[in-house]
Amino acid sequence: MFVYSLPLFFSDVGLASPLELLIIALGLFGVLWLSAPSYSEKLPQQEATKYLLAAWLGNWSLVWVFLPFFILLNACLYLADTLAKLGSLTVSSWDDVHLMLLLPVVWWVVAIWRCSANTQFKVLAALARLATFLVFFEYALKLLLRIDYPRLFFGCEELLLDYGSCF
Repeated sequence: MFVYSLPLFFSDVGLASPLELLIIALGLFGVLWLSAPSYSEKLPQQEATKYLLAAWLGNWSLVWVFLPFFILLNACLYLADTLAKLGSLTVSSWDDVHLMLLLPVVWWVVAIWRCSANTQFKVLAALARLATFLVFFEYALKLLLRIDYPRLFFGCEELLLDYGSCF
């Protein structure tokens, strides 16, 4: 997350400074930590084949809901951004990747919020919930770069078929 978008946001867009975003993130973390649910008792035994449903309903451990998808999501976003920066992925294909990942992101956010009570540490629940906000902030940054600053992110000089998307 934020490998390509945040440096462009700070250097070329300049809507906020790193200190301002850090203060906002720390304030949001404090609110999320105060509002994090307390630890619930033992979870019912779940079958691994019903992982998606159990996570959606909040019946799975927070760590096992957060980590696998977080790693997979960031790997996909990094790969798509790297290929777009190299000119190997067209602008519309880059849009398609983000659109395809949007529905799983919504599932993941709902699962994180529902499974937040399934950890003993409130700080982990608050960090996981903060990560969901950061994913949506990343999507907003990429949308901003895509609409208003496509020449900064995409190799528009090397795109032949999708050059119109760079305006």
